Amino acid sequence: MMAKADFKLPDDFLLKVSRLGDKTDEILPKVLESGAEVVLAKVKSNLSSVVGKNTKEDSRSTGELEKALGVTPALQDRNGDFNVKIGFAEPRSDGKSNAMIANILEYGKHGQPPKPFLKPAKTQTKNACINAMKNKLESEMNSL
Repeated sequence: MMAKADFKLPDDFLLKVSRLGDKTDEILPKVLESGAEVVLAKVKSNLSSVVGKNTKEDSRSTGELEKALGVTPALQDRNGDFNVKIGFAEPRSDGKSNAMIANILEYGKHGQPPKPFLKPAKTQTKNACINAMKNKLESEMNSL
């Protein structure tokens, strides 16, 4: 399961990106990864705050879900767009799916109320993510 968070970048940011020229493919991944690190930190924090909390029975958390959370390198898709993804490595040592467990945690199931950690991270990090990317872009442009 990958949480999808699309942010519309401000026009001034896009204008700066258009000035990168032949360095675009080198610099954009660094810019995206700097924003992803901000979001990843919040997802980890949110996840840590909900796992094993307010359970009817003693928590059986192994910490494996938290350890499996990570960010991919920025890769270019077939449309030429760069993307980074925050998600869970698979498989778990017990053969279950981290994505399934995260989904149940996020949305709940019969007898288990939802404990959202992904969706709030999007809202909580939008501005910080954009600012981190702007700052990284500025520093990369200044080093050209």
